[in-house]
Amino acid sequence: MNPKRELSSIDLAALVTELGRYEGSKVDKAYLYGDDLLRLKMRDFDRGRIELMMEVGDIKRAHVAPPDHVEDAPGRPPNFAKMLRNRLSGADFTGVSQYEFDRILVFEFERTDQNTTIVAELFGQGNIAILNELGEVVQSLETVRLKSRTVAPGSQYEFPDSRLNPLTVSFDAFCRNMDASTSDVVRTLATQLNLGGLYAEEVCERAGIEKELAIEDAETAVYTQLYDAIEELATQLRSGTLDPRIYLEDEQVVDVTPFPLEERENEGLDSEAFSSFNDAVDSYFYRLDRSKEESQPQNTGSNRPDFEAEIAKQQRIIEQQEGAIGTFDEQADAEREKAELIYAKYDLVDEILKTIQRAREDGVPWDTIDETFTDGAEQGIDAAKAVVNVNGSNGSVTIRIDDTTITLDALTGVEKNANELYTEAKRIESKKEGALKAIENTRSDLEAVKAERDAWEAKEAAADSDSKGGSDGDTSEGEDEPTDWRSMPQIPVRRNEQWYEKFRWFHTSDGYLVIGGRSADQNEELVKKYMSKGDRFFHTQAHGAPATILKATGPSEPAREVEFSEQTLAEAAQFAVSYSSVWKDGRFADDVYMVSPDQVSKTPESGEYVEKGSFVIRGDRTYFNDTPVGVAVGIQCEPQTRVIGGPTDAIANHAEAVLTVQPGKYAQNDMAKICYRKLREMFADESFVRKVASPDLIQEFLPAGGSELVE
Repeated sequence: MNPKRELSSIDLAALVTELGRYEGSKVDKAYLYGDDLLRLKMRDFDRGRIELMMEVGDIKRAHVAPPDHVEDAPGRPPNFAKMLRNRLSGADFTGVSQYEFDRILVFEFERTDQNTTIVAELFGQGNIAILNELGEVVQSLETVRLKSRTVAPGSQYEFPDSRLNPLTVSFDAFCRNMDASTSDVVRTLATQLNLGGLYAEEVCERAGIEKELAIEDAETAVYTQLYDAIEELATQLRSGTLDPRIYLEDEQVVDVTPFPLEERENEGLDSEAFSSFNDAVDSYFYRLDRSKEESQPQNTGSNRPDFEAEIAKQQRIIEQQEGAIGTFDEQADAEREKAELIYAKYDLVDEILKTIQRAREDGVPWDTIDETFTDGAEQGIDAAKAVVNVNGSNGSVTIRIDDTTITLDALTGVEKNANELYTEAKRIESKKEGALKAIENTRSDLEAVKAERDAWEAKEAAADSDSKGGSDGDTSEGEDEPTDWRSMPQIPVRRNEQWYEKFRWFHTSDGYLVIGGRSADQNEELVKKYMSKGDRFFHTQAHGAPATILKATGPSEPAREVEFSEQTLAEAAQFAVSYSSVWKDGRFADDVYMVSPDQVSKTPESGEYVEKGSFVIRGDRTYFNDTPVGVAVGIQCEPQTRVIGGPTDAIANHAEAVLTVQPGKYAQNDMAKICYRKLREMFADESFVRKVASPDLIQEFLPAGGSELVE
């Protein structure tokens, strides 16, 4: 059984009551691990230190954790964490709520100068949005711009469209939604009533109803039993009378629930009881993380990657993508059939829509309109009998024609609704085109893995042949093989921050340090304090470039002349042009010049003025014409573990995993997140990447302006 990785809506309903007990706690600090785990360190007069965790990545959770279940804080707080510290330091935690029946938690914090709301979206791609008192987004982990909603800095935060809440629905509405289905009982509870698969099965178990019972065969007594079982769940959640459980299979955690589930007991799973659901959730995810680490393949002396597992993975992805294509065809056909149906029943649909529109013009509430259709259906009126549900929250009406359920915009006409259905069919077909391209990409990845496997096997065969036949002269016996850092289950973090890391920097392929200013102040500091005899000074012909210094010696070493290689000089020139306005302008090359330190001065000619961060260059210059821009970011594993960035050739020589970028369409912060996710996929130890190469650390090595990955 695959372990649970996301909390359900019912889980969150149970958690809200318990998390509310921490109201009045004060926030000390905020930490961000990677780009998806937020930690708020708080303190309470009675309970002491409190760690509130919210994770919105592959794992989606929110709970309070004991200190010994919390990873050490990242070395340098990213901008998101800094912003939260400014807003929340000393603030009181005043409450938490669940938005309707969605997997969304809303945390409220108050301070004398400003109030802050944190919205944790524990569904889909996951997101955390920080709101001010007006409900405007201050910052969010992800920017969302959809037709239905927007989550972006400066915009009003928009919740997703509300869903039916099975815990508060009336019996009449429950029956109407069940009747609207053409499936069986358990699938209808899972989808139409939004209970999800597990709790839909649990409701059937508690009600004593056969899961596969067809809706058309379900009588009123069946609905009553199911509704009563849901009410029982709702009462437990509202009262807080929980009996939490963690379920285990072969001693590994697979589920956590706020109360015992008959469905899980029937599966023969072992269980552990907890005094609070929060403690159960914390223990579950802590053990899930540890079990994942323990399940990583251990280094047994052979660094051979598991090619067969990767090949099987790629083949599974292809099968899933091919299956999705068939689904897209079915979905598009279904949308077109709906459009054709409402045209075929034009008069009936038009009567329903105009009835609702006239009622709304007269100020009739949506609930009253829904009740009117229910009464009309009992009287045998055809138009009323076709209405399944009227939803005032989004202004829609759901109708049923020839066993097909269709949801329409109640405030527009038949033609516009049909057009929307046709448009949706086209949109689904466009997704099919994207899926076909994705399949081709996956097939290319699969062939690459197979080629790598074949190359590895050929290398092993050659090694075996050499060992059997012996060798003459020198041998490599006893030499250490390179460490396969990317396959290691746990990589130790070794970090010793250097003086030059506050500037832009990289080491050339030959090992020389190159540093550049991030601002006019830093340009001044570099030239006055760190440029020595024997160094080289680089700058672009374009305005708005860093003062770039190729160091011949360290700051504590005596100055000396060095004969730099052509490659080192070219890499320093590329560094200067890549972090200049050339990149920001979307250009791919420009001229760079080089001079010696004694040619650089802050003394202008008579009557002239030198701006801060700029310098006067006297004498002959060495030019590097049409120097191409080029930046790579990567992770270095020895002698230090850290993210590095700079000219591609240099970074490739010093990093274990490398990504190359070029001027493009993605903003600097978005590009940093894209690089982080790509790098995380390259290492077995994802927590290592989170510690040493967070998006904010990567962003420090990206040029200002738009970028995109070089495939």
